[in-house]
Amino acid sequence: MRKMYIDINCDVGEGIGNESALFPYISSCNIACGGHAGDLDTMSEVVQLAQKYGIKLGAHPSYPDRENFGRKSLKIEKGFLKESIRKQINSLETILKSADIELHHIKAHGALYNDIASDLNLSKIFLESIQTYKDHVMIYVPYGSVIEKEACKQGYNIFREAFGDRNYNEDLSLVSRRSSQALIEDPKKVLDHILSMVKNNEVNTLGGEKKTIKADTFCIHGDTATALQILMYLSDELPKQHIFLKK
Repeated sequence: MRKMYIDINCDVGEGIGNESALFPYISSCNIACGGHAGDLDTMSEVVQLAQKYGIKLGAHPSYPDRENFGRKSLKIEKGFLKESIRKQINSLETILKSADIELHHIKAHGALYNDIASDLNLSKIFLESIQTYKDHVMIYVPYGSVIEKEACKQGYNIFREAFGDRNYNEDLSLVSRRSSQALIEDPKKVLDHILSMVKNNEVNTLGGEKKTIKADTFCIHGDTATALQILMYLSDELPKQHIFLKK
């Protein structure tokens, strides 16, 4: 059986403080850069740790809403939102440049991620805000989304992302966090979820249907209660299926 390589990413720098435990088991990370969490100190700490473990670094901008951890959709004036996104990414870029590290990718956070997945106008605003990164930085986007199609149309480089610790609806949107079934916290179930996506390009939705999905990177949220147990289990079990981390 041929070897397969996947990227596993985590959202980090969000105040959990578990990065040093998670980093041996992932290959890329998305660093909160002030919109929903994080500041210059936390960004610097995470960058140093990521450099130590050879992990690809990404910016994780959000709606400017620390009160709701960026998980509430906001109606914001276009110019203000663009300026906020740019400011967030630039704050991380300043730290990366001082450490002579390249920014690998950009991944929107929370409600902003979900909103640009389905709203064409908002997806265009987001892409306008990161246009200076178009030729040299990847964008993590959900498969089959509006932002995926628009980014490809405009010539952005993309990684299609799927979630190992989240359940899906039939339209490939994520089950709302308001639902008790939003998260998958059992490591064995996360493994089965990922294997279906990697081997068969299929995801089992919450309603029981199988839907086509393709992914270049798989997210395990750093603030999922069992994130470390999940990642340790995956590191043991995925190689048995000839699936390895792409460092």
